[in-house]
Amino acid sequence: MTSVLLEFSMFPTSDECRNGSSVSTQVAKIIDAIDKSGIPYQLTAMGTIIEASSMKEALSIIELAYEQLDCDRVYSSLKFDIRKNCENRLKTKIKSVENKLQREVNK
Repeated sequence: MTSVLLEFSMFPTSDECRNGSSVSTQVAKIIDAIDKSGIPYQLTAMGTIIEASSMKEALSIIELAYEQLDCDRVYSSLKFDIRKNCENRLKTKIKSVENKLQREVNK
């Protein structure tokens, strides 16, 4: 088993897909598609983190996200953390820090 954590942000930069300076409508389309895919994810203020079982699956989510934006120009930034013989790291990595702090974070 492999755990591929992928943190990414993706949003349109072209005017026809923006509402002034806001891109939340377009980001909401991406989050809806990820949610419907069934893959574990966590939305943050600066991006989205998913956990896939392979690089291929992770990249398919990026393609899915891109397909939600019908825009002339799209910006995306991706970071990967790939680890063999692990799973459920979206939760266990946070739990490890909470155990060391002896309290919950992100309440």
